[in-house]
Amino acid sequence: MEGQEGSQQPHLILARNRFLLTHPDVPDIEKVRLKEEVFTAVKSDDMAPLYETLVSEGVLEKDQSVLDSMNAKIDEEIKKLDEKIADAEENLGESEVREAHLAKSLFFIRIGEKEKALEQLKITEGKTVAVGQKMDLVFYTLQLGFFYMDFDLISKSIEKAKNLFEEGGDWERKNRLKVYEGLYCMSTRNFKRAANLFLDSISTFTTYELFPYDTFIFYTVLTSIISLDRVSLKQKVVDAPEILTVIGKIPNLSEFLNSLYDCQYKSFFIAFAGLTEQIKFDHYLHPHFRYYMREVRTVVYSQFLESYKSVTMEAMAKAFGVSIEFIDLELSRFIAAGKLHCKIDKVAGVLETNRPDAKNALYQATIKQGDFLLNRIQKLSRVIDL
Repeated sequence: MEGQEGSQQPHLILARNRFLLTHPDVPDIEKVRLKEEVFTAVKSDDMAPLYETLVSEGVLEKDQSVLDSMNAKIDEEIKKLDEKIADAEENLGESEVREAHLAKSLFFIRIGEKEKALEQLKITEGKTVAVGQKMDLVFYTLQLGFFYMDFDLISKSIEKAKNLFEEGGDWERKNRLKVYEGLYCMSTRNFKRAANLFLDSISTFTTYELFPYDTFIFYTVLTSIISLDRVSLKQKVVDAPEILTVIGKIPNLSEFLNSLYDCQYKSFFIAFAGLTEQIKFDHYLHPHFRYYMREVRTVVYSQFLESYKSVTMEAMAKAFGVSIEFIDLELSRFIAAGKLHCKIDKVAGVLETNRPDAKNALYQATIKQGDFLLNRIQKLSRVIDL
C-alpha cells in the first residue's frame, strides 16, 4: 500500500471506486467502467479477502478460478517472505530482520488482510528503534484505517503518532500527520478543526498518498467556508497564493468562494448547485452531505441578514435568484432550528432580525451553570449528612 511520491495511494483510489459502485446516483454506464477498474485492481494485487467480500456484497461476480489463482499466489508469497525472515534472523543483522518483517506487513496490506497486517505491523514495530521509522509504520496503519473507514483505528493511530512526536520526529512527518488528522476530522464532521489543520499544511503539503493537491485545496475551501469568519476567510483562503494557483482548476470552487465573500448571492447559489455533485460523490464527505448543505446555507443567509435590521422577502429572494416561496420555506426551517436569529412577518412580507445580545447570552449561561452547580452541591451535602 505504499504510494510513490506525487501519486495517490492505489488502495485509496480503489476505496473511492468501491464507494461509487454502491452509490445509487452513479449512472449504470459509469458503474460498468468502475466495476472493471475495481476487478482489475483487486486481481493485480491478489486481494482475495476483498474479492470475496465484494462478491458477497453483489458488487462483483464470483470466478472460482480467479480466486484459486489469487490464493495460490498469496500462499507462495507468504512462504517466500517467511523464508526471508528466517534467513535474516539466522544470518543477518537487526535492520535486515526489521526490513523482512516490514515486507511481510506491506504484503498483507497490499492483499487487504487487515487483521494480519495490523498484527505484522505490531511485530515490525517491536523490531524498530528509530522514531521516524515508527512514525512510518503509523502512517501505514492510518492508510489502512482510511481504506476501511475504521475511525477507531485512525483515532488511536493519530494519538499514538502524537505521543511518538514527544520523543522526537522531523517536521516533514509532523506536517503530514496534520493532513491525516484533518482528513479524519472532516470525515467525522469536525469541520472547524479540519479547516485549521488543512490551512496549517497548505504551504508544506506532501501527503500525495492520500489525495492530489487539487483535492486537498477542495477540502480546505469547503471546510473553511463554514468554519471561519469573514476576516479570517479573506486572509487565509480568498487571498492565499497557494489556493489561488489551484482553485481555478476545480469546477465551480472559485465562484463558490469568491461570490460568498463578495456577497454575490445569486452567483453563489449557481456555483453551490454545481458543487453538490462533487460533494455527494466524495466518499469522505458523502455521510455529511445534508449537514454540509445546511451549514453552508446558514452561513450565507446569516451573512445576508447581518446587513439589515429588516428586509423584504422579495428583496432577499431577488438577491438569491429564487422565488419568495422558496426563501419563506427555507428560512422558516432555519429559524425553527435556531440557526437564524430573525422572524418572518408573513402579512407584510418582511424579515426582522433579532440578533442575540452576546453579554446577555453569557449572563444566562452563567446563571444556568450556577444553578446546576448548586443542585450538585445540595445533592452531595445530603449524601455527606447520611
